[in-house]
Order: sequence, then structure tokens, then C-alpha cells
Amino acid sequence: MNTFQRARSEEQREIRRRAILDTAAAMLDEMPVSAVSLNELSRRVGLAKSNVLRYFESREAVLLELLDHAWKQWMADLPDLLTAGIDAEAAVEERGEQFAAVVGDSLAERRMLCDLLSAQAGVLEHNVSPEVAARYKRAAVANVDALTALARVHLPELGDRAQQLAASMIMVIGAVWTHARPSQAMLAAYEADPSLAVLKMDFAIALREALATLTVGTLARTSP
Repeated sequence: MNTFQRARSEEQREIRRRAILDTAAAMLDEMPVSAVSLNELSRRVGLAKSNVLRYFESREAVLLELLDHAWKQWMADLPDLLTAGIDAEAAVEERGEQFAAVVGDSLAERRMLCDLLSAQAGVLEHNVSPEVAARYKRAAVANVDALTALARVHLPELGDRAQQLAASMIMVIGAVWTHARPSQAMLAAYEADPSLAVLKMDFAIALREALATLTVGTLARTSP
């Protein structure tokens, strides 16, 4: 646990903010978004809850900023992965499959990003002020635009549907993550009745399939 003296300069305040974000990220390595509490975050960072709230107006505001950071890091890494994983000379259908596969595989180890995306609309965008909501949404639009630009590079056939594909991919990522992480009660139900386990999914496999279907379907809708 960190201990801090009173922050008196902008540099000290930024160090404090960074410590809060780093501590929240470390917590997300141990637990899902739903288990991250402001009380535990405050305890771990070595600040009173009231002091944490001087830097972030709520738990959700902390997590939204973490989501933006994780999303931007993904967008920074994805271009090289796509260039390496897509055959620029292949037919459009094959490139579509390759695009979906690279995007899906790139998320397999990004647990925090997927968990935060799954909680974005239903949890994180609540309990924040209009100012924080607008700031985050502007960042999210920029991140979707970055994915749109990559889609246009590798799948120029998408035309104006590239942004629709990018936005839909983000929604699918969150949905698949949620369904691929069943509760303990559901895991017990699967074990007790193997016939139910047909609904159990592997995140990486299910995401790749869902993104491929979405990408190829979007490409098909752009055909004359």
C-alpha cells in the first residue's frame, strides 16, 4: 500500500492520479470489474476515499479512464499485427476472415480491456457526471475511428460501412466476453447436466467466429 503526503503541485497531483489508476489496474488483474470497490481501491492506494474522490468523481470514472488507456494501447499495437496477419493480395472474403482473426486473437490476452468493454454501457457509463460521460464518449469515438481506419486500410471494399463494422465489433467483444465467463452457479449447472454445456463457450474461439461472421456479413452487404 502506498502512503502519500498532501499533493501541493500539479506534478504531485498527477503522480497521485497515476497511482490510483495503476492500483485499479492491478485490482483488475485479480478480480472482475464488478468486484472493484472504491473502499478497497482507497485502502490499496493509501488514501482516504474522500481523497480519491478529489481526483476521480466515482469508481466508474476511474474505470472509464482505465478503459480508454487500455483501448488506446490496443489500437497502438493492432496495426502491426494486422499487417503481419493479412495477405494484401488475397481475395476480399479471405482478407475479411484474416482481419477478424487478427482482431480476435489480439484480444485473447487483454483481459482488462475485454472486461471493461463488457461493462461499458451497462455499468461504467452510469454514476458519472455529464462532463465525464462526454469526455469518455469523445475518447471512445476516437478509438472507434482508429479501428475504422484500420478496417479501411485492409478492407477498402467496406466503403462507408467500415465505421459500422468497427462499432459493431466493439459491442460483440463485450458481449462475447460476458457470455464466455459464466457464474460459479452456471459452471456447477454445466457439470451437473452436461447437456447444458453446449452453451459453454471458449472466449477466443467464440470471438473469432463472431467477428468473422460480422465482418464477412458486412462485406456481403456492401456488394452491388
